[in-house]
Amino acid sequence: QVQLVESGGGLVQPGGSLRLSCAASGSIFSFAAVAWYRQAPGKQRELVAAITSLGRTNYAESVKGRFTISRDNANSTAYLQMNSLKPEDTAVYYCNVARGSYSSWGQGTQVTVSS
Repeated sequence: QVQLVESGGGLVQPGGSLRLSCAASGSIFSFAAVAWYRQAPGKQRELVAAITSLGRTNYAESVKGRFTISRDNANSTAYLQMNSLKPEDTAVYYCNVARGSYSSWGQGTQVTVSS
C-alpha cells in the first residue's frame, strides 16, 4: 500500500511560483504513474498533469507552458512546479499514484493565488 503526503501549498500572488511535493511510501512508486489533480470550490476534480513510470508527461491545456511535473524515483517523490500562477489556479491539489487497478490519493494541499 502506498501512502502519499503532499506539501508546498500556500498563498502566492498572481504571477508567482510554487513547487508542490508528493512523498510516497511503499515499493511500487517507481513502477506507477503519478498525477496531480486539483479541485476548486464548487467544481469537479480535474487532472492537472501526469507522468508515467517511464517519464512521459501530459498536461491540462490550462497549465501547459506554466506547470512542470517531474519525479525522483530514488526518493519516491513527485513534484509539480507551478509558474506564472493565476487566480484561477486556486484549488486543493491532490497527488495520485496508480498502477493497474491500484490507486492511492494524498490528503491534498491548498494553493491560493490572490493579491
